[in-house]
Amino acid sequence: MKESGLSRRTFLSGQLQPPTIHISSAVVSVLPRYLDDVARQLSALPEVEIHHRSTSKLVIVLEGPDSGMLGARLAEISGWTGVLSANMVYEQFDEVAGHGEER
Repeated sequence: MKESGLSRRTFLSGQLQPPTIHISSAVVSVLPRYLDDVARQLSALPEVEIHHRSTSKLVIVLEGPDSGMLGARLAEISGWTGVLSANMVYEQFDEVAGHGEER
């Protein structure tokens, strides 16, 4: 069982957790003169979509395997030139479908 990243002990003790996907929305506040540059950078990131933009804010949706990854991505974005802040607004998680079971 080790090849799959699972141990016999994890399986037998019932600690096996189904894989999840975390989806979060965030607001990125940007200096207006950098808005287009930041929007281009965000669009180039995998699993990030821009859903709304104003003169100084971008509303984005991020997807990832866990909250830590999403937080790390927002911390990275907040360090970009022209970005004033990148704050998570909402987070949801769900089991990843597609393990041979119909939902």
